Order: sequence, then structure tokens, then C-alpha cells
Amino acid sequence: MKNREAAIVSLSFRERPTREILGIVEEEAKKGCDLIALPETWTGDSTETLEGGTTANLQEIAKKYGVYIVNSVALETPEHPRTNSAILIDRNGEISGIYNKMYPYWGEYDLEPAVFVGEDAPVFETDFGRVGMAICFDANFNEVWERLSNNGADLVIWPSAYSAGTSLQAHALNYNYAIVSSTLWGDCAAYDINGDEIFYQKADGDEVLVSRVTINTNRAIFHENFNMDKMDKLLKDYEGKVTLEKAMPREQWYLLKGSEEIQIKELAKKYGMEELSAYKRRSRDAINKMRAEQK
Repeated sequence: MKNREAAIVSLSFRERPTREILGIVEEEAKKGCDLIALPETWTGDSTETLEGGTTANLQEIAKKYGVYIVNSVALETPEHPRTNSAILIDRNGEISGIYNKMYPYWGEYDLEPAVFVGEDAPVFETDFGRVGMAICFDANFNEVWERLSNNGADLVIWPSAYSAGTSLQAHALNYNYAIVSSTLWGDCAAYDINGDEIFYQKADGDEVLVSRVTINTNRAIFHENFNMDKMDKLLKDYEGKVTLEKAMPREQWYLLKGSEEIQIKELAKKYGMEELSAYKRRSRDAINKMRAEQK
């Protein structure tokens, strides 16, 4: 896995014909990119199966042009007559993974058949990092985003019916992965692993918004606590190959970036460094244990 820089294309639009959107996806895939994302249930409330409908069409495009695609639809399977699902299709046109929305909106329970609730937020390997997905109303519930962090997400694709704005920014800041949205609200946002908004674009009217953003997943955030001596040694040993991209003294964080031949997260582990998200989890668990022992 050498290339950790991904060219993401996000399509955002209100109601559009399926054929038109499939045509745009193919045009963007033909131009060359790593992943194309589509909004939440962009084909409507009618369910489709994995064997037919838009997922099958997109699998053909993914295989033809060697691109990942995230399709978000009302999915029907033998186990569940309806889930609100984000489906990751890989470069070979195979289904890499499926995320079922953990927090459907109220009205989704009134559909016939009613939506079945997802139980986890899995993460899937790609050739540019570990990709997870969350959907729309999930933005309001930390549990989804913490699970994505615990499962090792580098990038989260968020298909949605609305924009969410700083809600997504907070999750990127708290859990240290990049987030890219694709919405039926007609906008696209991208947030960096330190919470910075690195991209925002909104459609002018009802046209299909095609947003292009590059995400480098070969980066990681570390706390100053217990890491500084190790970090100094790492930077000295790998001068020119590992970069101190950003110091955040108010937070006491540091952001490191690896060159193409260096996988920064794996290298940092060898130096005994602990990423910020892992440090916070370990600290919480240890403090809770000490708290329990005092009772």
C-alpha cells in the first residue's frame, strides 16, 4: 500500500434521474480518480438488491475504470427487507463492504417495510487506507464515530440528505480521521484529521455538484505526552522522509506526515509512539479503572 493520497470525487444534488447520475459517475471515473461518493438513498425510498439496480451498474463502472465507488441506497437482502446502506465497491467491481445506518431518522421507521437498524460501523481496507462510512442522521451520535475510530478508519465517507456542517468538523477533530460528504442538499465538505475544513463547495441552483478533493491518509496526530523524545528521534532518523507538518501547542498535539515510501502510523508504533486517539482511549480506560477502585 504505497499510495496513501486519494483523489475523491463527491457528487451532490437534489432529485435527478438515475440514468443522468450514472452517466456522470462514468465520466468522472473515465477522467481518473480513486473514489466516487454518492448521496444518501439518491435513488429514493424504493429498495433495490445487490444483484440489480444501481449497485450492479456501478460495479460495472468501477471494474471498467478501476475506481472505488460508495453507493448509498435503500437495500433489500434476504435477511432484511430494508436497510439504509452505504455500499463500498472496489476497483475490481467487487463489493468490499456494506455499512447499515445505525441511527435512521424517525420517518424511516414509518416506511413499508420499515428500516432495519445497523449494529456496527465497520472499516474496510483500500489501497489508500482504511475507509469507513456513516450516513446522514448518524452525524448526531458520537457512538458511530467512536466505533469508526476504534476500528481504525483513516477516511470516512458521509452520504447524507443534509449538510451537518460543524457536526462533522467536531467528529474529525475528536477522532482524527478525514471526512468527506456527499449530500442531497447540494453541497460537499471535507475535514482534515485535526478538524480543519479543507474543502467546501455548494451548488449554484439545482445542478449536479461535482466536487474534487484530495485526501492524504499517510498522516497522524500525536499528543506531546510521552511522545516528544521518541518523536525527536524518529524525525532525526528519517529526516526528509517524515515531516512535522503542524505543531498545535495550545492542544499539545503534533501532526506528522510520511513520504510515499514511509507509512507513518506503522513507523511511529516501532518507535513506541501512541496516536492521539489511542492515547485518549487508553487514558479513559485507565482513569475509569482507578475511579472504580476508589469506590
